[in-house]
Amino acid sequence: MPPKYHVLSVLVENRAGVLARVSALFARRGYNIYSLAVAPTDDERFSRITVVVDVEQAPLEQVVKQLNKLIHVIKISELDPRDSVERELMLVTVKAPAEVRGQIIELVELFEGRIIDVGRDELALSLDEHPERLDDLEELLRPFGIIDLQRTGRVALPKLERS
Repeated sequence: MPPKYHVLSVLVENRAGVLARVSALFARRGYNIYSLAVAPTDDERFSRITVVVDVEQAPLEQVVKQLNKLIHVIKISELDPRDSVERELMLVTVKAPAEVRGQIIELVELFEGRIIDVGRDELALSLDEHPERLDDLEELLRPFGIIDLQRTGRVALPKLERS
């Protein structure tokens, strides 16, 4: 099945305003950003922006051409989901009264997540995983009552060669 989204890894100069210029480019073209994550690389002069956009809505060639016009953009790579490793972090607070707390803990353990805070009637959970797996856990937690939820946005790197 072909991917439903483009994952672009954009290496940029680590300067004030670069992220605003990149996101403004998408807004001007009417492309909705599905996910956006940015952080400095191992070289403090550069940052990596990982942006996820819908395949139907944003033609890849057009997006890349427009990004290349921005002065602080160094390199753009499309990361094919079949050839890359993707992760996202989710923090979620869920209702967890005593009678269901054990079920929630088992669910978190099944997904290899962590309980990061405990309240009288709620638990705060953390899971870093492929975004679809986070969707699965979120759906399973919904019947318990999600109080608060935050996701970071997708980050990705190419898979390593195995020869």
